[in-house]
Amino acid sequence: MWPALTLGFLGGLMAGNAVPHFVRGITKQRYPTVWGGGPIPNLIAGWAGLVIAALLLHTAFHDHPHPWAFSAAALGVLLIGLFHAGPGAFGHE
Repeated sequence: MWPALTLGFLGGLMAGNAVPHFVRGITKQRYPTVWGGGPIPNLIAGWAGLVIAALLLHTAFHDHPHPWAFSAAALGVLLIGLFHAGPGAFGHE
């Protein structure tokens, strides 16, 4: 059960973190990433984050769905959302 919880949580974190980067990239807005804040780095970071999240979540739920793994994924999305809504990676914008 622990591997499914861990993978679910990490998948949720990755998905929740990827969404703002992907959205900022496709709307051509600046948003800080480790590769710069332009739209193209954000689009690529968001896309890569979504792909990694899909792989982690697929692995977490592959054998059979674990309700606790789903809960861990939901918690990961909530926590990274609160992080982005609050201080963010580089402080307040």
